[in-house]
Amino acid sequence: MKKSMMAMLGLAICMSAPAVAQSIPEKTGVNSLMGIAPRTEDFIKLATISDMFEIQSSELALQGNSPALSSFATRMVEDHKKTSAALQDLLRSGNVQVQPPTALDESHQDELDKLKGLHGRDFALQYRTDQISGHEDAVSLFRRYAEHGENASLKTWASNTLPMLENHLRAAKSLPQ
Repeated sequence: MKKSMMAMLGLAICMSAPAVAQSIPEKTGVNSLMGIAPRTEDFIKLATISDMFEIQSSELALQGNSPALSSFATRMVEDHKKTSAALQDLLRSGNVQVQPPTALDESHQDELDKLKGLHGRDFALQYRTDQISGHEDAVSLFRRYAEHGENASLKTWASNTLPMLENHLRAAKSLPQ
């Protein structure tokens, strides 16, 4: 009942609101709740911002943290730089006509700023929480697009990237608490 009410509310908002940088159903989580694929524009925006956040937050984690955290962070930087480059290659190929963002959105910038002010155990715990949350969102986003996305090239890329993101999520959950 609650899901159907949320879906109806999201649909009503979408029908009445003009197009924005990110569609309202994706922004409010209605698409995720219902398992609906994001629009291609939303997928590219969210995938790009996710990669930027993973890289920037993980670069912070490389500064004097535990070996386990540093090892995980190194992997995040390397893997997310690769996925960013692969997405850029797809966009340059002309198969997708969407301009990706060049900076973090406000919520991710706030998360990054919060991390910058933390040290030691406080940093490690917040970084772990951010990594779990971010990878849960990414797994959902990529799975939904891989299954029902609009662009064949992006669907293939999302499908091929999904196992790596699922591995990242498992690794993030195994970080020390």
